[in-house]
Amino acid sequence: MDTMTTPSDASSRGDDVSSLSYEDARDELVRVVSELEQGAPTLEQSLALWERGEALARRCEEWLIGAKKRLEAARSSAATSPAPSSDGA
Repeated sequence: MDTMTTPSDASSRGDDVSSLSYEDARDELVRVVSELEQGAPTLEQSLALWERGEALARRCEEWLIGAKKRLEAARSSAATSPAPSSDGA
């Protein structure tokens, strides 16, 4: 694979994880896991990939926690709002 992440690539991109959408973070995490499964040429590259994967997984979790909070808020709002009249009038 010719697009393997190097340690310098992973550390220089470490801060940009916070700007990734859920889908982008998830897709990159899948790629990182695939590279790890194939085996990096050096231990240092493996560690850099692992660290990048951890950061991406945390970003995905942040998105999922946010989505869960939004759903809970929507459910709570729907439960407390008055139901429309169904008397047919």
